[in-house]
Amino acid sequence: MLRFKGSEHFRQRLILSNLSGKPIRIDDIRTSDENPGLRDYEASLLRLLEKITNGCVIEINETGTSLRYKPGFIHGGTVDHDCGASRAIGYFLEPLSLLSLWGRKPLTATLIGITNDATDPTVDTWRTVTLPLLKALSGLDKDEASGGGGGDFELRIVRRGAPPNGGGQIILRIPIIKQTISSPVNLIDEGMVKRIRGIAYSTKVSPQASNRMVDGARGVLNALLADVFIFTDHMSGKEGGLSPGYGITLVAETTTGRMLAAEASMASSSNNHRRNNNSNYNNEEEEEEEVVPEDLGRRAAHSLLEEVSRGGVVDGSHQGLVLLMAALGPDEMSEVRLGPLTPYAVRTMRHIKDFFNVQFSVRPERESGTVFLSCIGAGYKNVSKKLA
Repeated sequence: MLRFKGSEHFRQRLILSNLSGKPIRIDDIRTSDENPGLRDYEASLLRLLEKITNGCVIEINETGTSLRYKPGFIHGGTVDHDCGASRAIGYFLEPLSLLSLWGRKPLTATLIGITNDATDPTVDTWRTVTLPLLKALSGLDKDEASGGGGGDFELRIVRRGAPPNGGGQIILRIPIIKQTISSPVNLIDEGMVKRIRGIAYSTKVSPQASNRMVDGARGVLNALLADVFIFTDHMSGKEGGLSPGYGITLVAETTTGRMLAAEASMASSSNNHRRNNNSNYNNEEEEEEEVVPEDLGRRAAHSLLEEVSRGGVVDGSHQGLVLLMAALGPDEMSEVRLGPLTPYAVRTMRHIKDFFNVQFSVRPERESGTVFLSCIGAGYKNVSKKLA
């Protein structure tokens, strides 16, 4: 049994525990906080894992400050889950998608909750960037091209939901890897940005909010690139969820097919939402004023340009995903080129070593400021499929 302390990287530890089959114990969960123990969204994640697995054992002490988790095998199938309003659906998508790839049956999940907020990756980023990346890294795009039909990735937004009340709904479909990942990860060519696409959404506010965000973003991006197109998506009534909100997601596509994403969201409770999920929250932020749509568009554009300037084949929010898929790949050399490593990516490599004994070789390149990382994959196999 592997032992950890603290609440950081809770999802990552559960993901790797399920994939490796190694039980874990996490102690001292927020013991120094005024409200110690597991949060409601973490308990909701554990219930979701129970729905997609068979045989997992979860033990939590009375105060919620200690957790024992024994993984079962992943069966996938059809799942319905209410994610609540403490964290967005994006918080649940990473463990759900990664584990479902190694399940016994393809996953069809209906998730209800907050679709877009300022804390977690939005469903738009997942639909336009994360799922295509996951499809390529898993090799299922090659299976589909060869007639295997294994690449049926889909995320459909039925309703949008902004904090604090959410009310959004999505339908997620993830196929399975029948045996192993077919080829090692080899992502080292960044390419040049050739076009930028995006989507500006608004719920239960004036439709002009979306157009104003587009104007703000284009005012920054069109000075550098002509091929910029941002869609608008306004939802009202039942399709707009239970709370007003608006935001924008931008994606830069390079000449080598790589995609970098940046986003900005605004809702009436964004400050309170951050405070409830960050023990180091500064109360002064509570007085932060609402950002007008034009400024939000400019903020997203500047964030995207920052991601481009950092370099690498993916943006900072997808570094951990690429490293994990490289570690799970075949017993061959995988190599990726990333920008300056985020703390989450560094912790991912440490956890990969703990669970799979896979280590990365790190080679920085001073000229570009990027980092080359390489490893020999663990040759992970779909054990759940064998048990079917």
